[in-house]
Amino acid sequence: MNDSRTHAQYSRAGFALGLLAYALSGVLPLYFKAIAAVPPFDIVAHRVLWSLPLLGLLITISRTWPKVGVAIGHRRTLGILCLTALLIGGNWLLYVYAVNRGHLLAASFGYYLNPLANVLLGRFVLHEKLNRLQWTAVAIATAGISVLAAGALGQLWISLTLCATFASYGLLRKVVAADAITGLGIETAILLPAALLWLAWRHSLGVPVMGSTPGLTGLLLLAGVVSTTPLLLFTAASKRLPYSTLGMLQFIAPTLQFLIAILYGEPLKTAHLVAFPAIWLALGLYVTALLRAPRLPQAPE
Repeated sequence: MNDSRTHAQYSRAGFALGLLAYALSGVLPLYFKAIAAVPPFDIVAHRVLWSLPLLGLLITISRTWPKVGVAIGHRRTLGILCLTALLIGGNWLLYVYAVNRGHLLAASFGYYLNPLANVLLGRFVLHEKLNRLQWTAVAIATAGISVLAAGALGQLWISLTLCATFASYGLLRKVVAADAITGLGIETAILLPAALLWLAWRHSLGVPVMGSTPGLTGLLLLAGVVSTTPLLLFTAASKRLPYSTLGMLQFIAPTLQFLIAILYGEPLKTAHLVAFPAIWLALGLYVTALLRAPRLPQAPE
C-alpha cells in the first residue's frame, strides 16, 4: 500500500514538473525577442557560459559531485551525454534563429510534432502501453498536425529539425544513467570550450559580446537561469513519467509559443484555425485517460 502510494506521488510530482517545464518553455520566446539584437550563435554561447556556474552551484548544494565523477568515468554514459550535448546545442541554435527571424510559428509547429514523436518513441522504443483513448488522442493530434504541415512546407525544415533533435535528446536523457542536474552539468561543460572560443573570436573582431547596452548585458547574464530551469524540470519529469505522457504534455509549450507569435504579428492561416482545436481535443482526451487510471502510469524501470 505504501509502495503504491509512493509510486502515485512520484508520478504526480513528475506530472507537475512536466507542466511547469513546458509552461516556462512556452514563454521563453519573450526572452529571446528581448535580446533579438544579439546574433543567435552569441546567445547560445551565453546560454552555455552562464548555465555552468548555476549548475555547479546546484551540484554542490545537492552534493552530487560524486555522481558527476561516476558519469564521466563511465564510457557509455559519457558518450551518450556528448551526443545529447550536441543535440541540445543544435536545438537551441535553430530555435533562437527561428524566433528572432520571425519564424516562431514554424518553431511552434516543430514542438507540436515533438509530442507525437515522443509518444511513438515511448510506444515502439521503450515499449510503453497506450489504451484505446490514448491512441484516439494520438490519431486526432496527427490529423491536426497534418493540416499544419500542409500549410507550412516552406519552413518545414525548421519544424522537422527542432522535432528530431529534441525528441532524440529527451529519449537519450531518459535512458542515460545520470540525473537531471548531473547530466545537464556535464552536457554544459562539454559545450563550454566551443562557447568560449566563439565569444573570444567575436571579441577579437571588436563585437560587444557582453551586449551594447547595460540592459542587454543584464539580460545576457540571465541566460543561464532562463535556459537551464526548463531543462532541469523537463529532465526531472522524464525520469518520473512515461515518455508518451511527457510527449502529450508538451503541447502546452508550442501553444504558448503560437500565441506569442500572433502577438508579434506573424500571420495566422486557416490551417492553424483547423489544427489547433484538434490538437487541444487530443490533449484533453489524453489527460482524461490519465485521470481515469487507478494511478498515473509509471515509467518503465
